[in-house]
Amino acid sequence: MKDNHCINGESCPIAKGDSGNDKHCSNPGCTVTYALKLIDGKWKLPIICTLGEQTVRYNELKRQIKGITSMMLTSSLKELEECGIVHRKAYNEVPPKVEYSLTKEGMSLTPILFNLGLWGQDLKCNERSE
Repeated sequence: MKDNHCINGESCPIAKGDSGNDKHCSNPGCTVTYALKLIDGKWKLPIICTLGEQTVRYNELKRQIKGITSMMLTSSLKELEECGIVHRKAYNEVPPKVEYSLTKEGMSLTPILFNLGLWGQDLKCNERSE
């Protein structure tokens, strides 16, 4: 399997096509670009971080994510569900009960986000010391 992951537009040694031309991050097939599109937007990361290892009902999720509107929460959850990051479980009862949790794929994202947070913390600390 060819993998088109590359950083900062540099050539990826395993991303050479059959023609021998290098593929760069501007290439729509870049796996880094693809992954970032799945979690882009203002609200998807807060949703993923809030869900963590817990199952949360819609209204509780809305309460925990300050500033999110119902429309944005609904659309972001739908997009995350469509790409397999969030699982939605609806119960057939009145009043309706819906719970959200991370899928296996969503859980695999949490250590990456943790490391990204550590990286950001290091950068922030380095800025202060300069």
